[in-house]
Amino acid sequence: MNLHFLRSAVGAAAGTLCLSAAAQGAGTLPDVTVTGNPLGSSQRVAPVERVEGTGLLLRGQGSLGGALDHLPGVSSTHFGPGVSRPILRGLDGDRIRILRNGAAQLDASSLSFDHAVPIDPLTVDRIEVLRGPAALLYGGTAIGGVVNAIDGRIPRSPLQGLTGRADASLATGRRERAGAVMLQAGTGNQVLHVDAFGRDNEDVRLPLALPCAGGVSDRLCNTAGEARGAALGGSTFFERGWLGASVSTHRKDYGSPADEAVRIGMRSDRYAIEGQWRPAPGWLENVQLQAAHTDYGHTEFEAGETGTVFATRGNELRLQARHRAFGPLSGVVGLQAEHTRFSALGDEAFAPASRTRQQAVFIHEELALDWGRLSLGARTERVRVASQGSPGVDRFLVGSREFQPTSYALGALWKLAPSWELTGQLAHSERAPRDYELFANGPHIATQAWEQGDATLGLERSNSAELALAWKQGPNEARLGAFAYRFSNYIALQTTGADREVEPGETLPEFAYRDVPARFHGLEASGNWRLRSGAPQLDIAWRADQVRATDRSTGEPLPRIAPVRAGAALVLKRGEWGGRLGFDHAARQDRVPTGAAAVAGYTTWHAALTREQAVGQGQLLWYARLDNLTDTVARPATSFLTQTAPERALLAGRSLRVGVRAEF
Repeated sequence: MNLHFLRSAVGAAAGTLCLSAAAQGAGTLPDVTVTGNPLGSSQRVAPVERVEGTGLLLRGQGSLGGALDHLPGVSSTHFGPGVSRPILRGLDGDRIRILRNGAAQLDASSLSFDHAVPIDPLTVDRIEVLRGPAALLYGGTAIGGVVNAIDGRIPRSPLQGLTGRADASLATGRRERAGAVMLQAGTGNQVLHVDAFGRDNEDVRLPLALPCAGGVSDRLCNTAGEARGAALGGSTFFERGWLGASVSTHRKDYGSPADEAVRIGMRSDRYAIEGQWRPAPGWLENVQLQAAHTDYGHTEFEAGETGTVFATRGNELRLQARHRAFGPLSGVVGLQAEHTRFSALGDEAFAPASRTRQQAVFIHEELALDWGRLSLGARTERVRVASQGSPGVDRFLVGSREFQPTSYALGALWKLAPSWELTGQLAHSERAPRDYELFANGPHIATQAWEQGDATLGLERSNSAELALAWKQGPNEARLGAFAYRFSNYIALQTTGADREVEPGETLPEFAYRDVPARFHGLEASGNWRLRSGAPQLDIAWRADQVRATDRSTGEPLPRIAPVRAGAALVLKRGEWGGRLGFDHAARQDRVPTGAAAVAGYTTWHAALTREQAVGQGQLLWYARLDNLTDTVARPATSFLTQTAPERALLAGRSLRVGVRAEF
């Protein structure tokens, strides 16, 4: 699917939406649910975990991984202050589907740990994490789950007047200055959106001193960075539908903690169209269109000189229809097409130029019953991955592979009692290997490793099961879940124990993509308990998780898996004031592959204070958060750097963040 085809398809679909809706005249339309649950049901077989509002603001992170790694089952790749990608239940990379407003976020962030996702939490309203049957709507790359960043860049409900918000904050730990502004103006059925953000930070402060730039410093060398972005969007609403579009840009410049000489420049431009049409009464309830074109680039500079240049250009078209309920049965069917072109130019390009085409059809159905709900999801795809080599580089294999992955899942929710629910899920998932997993062969300077693909890799297949018990009574709630994944051929990036020569006298450790039989299993628990009602109100929020991942062919642990983790916080609320004091604990991780070092455990403490203040028609939220208040030395077991360069894998030391958010 080329760009011309995308424009033609979008134009035709948009025209249909406009003509069908315009025939009905102007009117109002309720807000559209863009959560991972495609049916918007209040009862979810797989509850959606979300971070939003004050909770998202207090995290103060510049990456999706950093914003989510306090959730049960969610950890982070930890490759510098603004680069971390989410890991769900030990599964990372292309097993986690990252979406923006339910549509694919096309980039090259899964290619390597140092590649940033072009989404800054400052620009989103909430972030949702979804697992289970509904995740299959987004393909084999959602084996581990879906992370959906939701914003208002394409308005989804009418507006009369002007609304907006502005954020400003400072942080001591990395001397960060961050700010964002968002405005939406509407005249009823026409709504315009504009936003912009900026974030600058210096090198991250550490709890100890390390060698840096020929000397010794308590700053982690080469972790300074800056990010800028802006977006313009708008929508028009009709009685039976709406249509909107947006254009956004994101620029980021940051250093690689793996090498003091390497800086990275990232850019992403995205053009999106989205709309919904509700036809006259019939078997269709609504039809939803999403289309996007993304131009993403990632340039690695070594000692100021341009090194390797990575580029991804891609198009996505998604059409989804929700049928009217047939008795207790409701659901959606749809199709999706993606086309991406990838290139890597430079002497140290570790992957060849490639083209990936994907077409898919999917279905998600839910059956409401007296005792609860049944959910079924299925998806079949056709994927073609072609390597086109690289100019002046003869080490890459040229050729193509075709795959036909099929995935399906069944889930159930039982209402055991008014306050108790039991959910269960079974799934079979298949994922086509990515271009770099098949064809990589070269040095990756930012991660200081030689990466080797395998063109004979087949579909990655897994069977999974999950069971969870949830209880809720007023403000008190608890959830305990267990899960297991069994892969017949898990595609893992593992050390071979060999070194590859890059230049005479200079070598890098070799890491290769291999398919191994693997098993993942674990536990997740979370809850909230109201200790005191009235004023002041006092709660304790807690969570814990464990995941174990094993290569079944050798019995050895898989690398970069989070240890047992636990956390709790006392949450105080009195009038316009709020407070929080809590800790996050990671146990020692000694389940590591042969040759890898065990990772020490750690406990970090944090505290926060907030004040909400009404000002005219608006509201101010003042906040302060102190992270790692005991200045603890901490290295995350999930970071690639923890094994390759442990002195550069440290988390930030004590840091105070202060800020204000204004909304009107």
